[in-house]
Amino acid sequence: MTEETSISGRRQRKLEQAKKVKSKKTYWVQIRMFPIWLRILLIIALFFGAAVAGLMVGYGVIGSGTAKDALKWETYQHILDIKNGK
Repeated sequence: MTEETSISGRRQRKLEQAKKVKSKKTYWVQIRMFPIWLRILLIIALFFGAAVAGLMVGYGVIGSGTAKDALKWETYQHILDIKNGK
């Protein structure tokens, strides 16, 4: 088998494949498992959860308070009072 015949054979196969693809009309349909609105809600919930966990770790583990105190309004009121000089 010479190089010329193998190249023409490859071209012939490619042309046949291209004809098959053109004859079939395939449409690409993407089906999402989770709708976009659910993904957005999930991201917001994960962000909120990470913020709460960060507050609790920062206040309870790194700081000197208990972790549950990071979620109380009185804690932030005290911080605002110190900041404002009251």
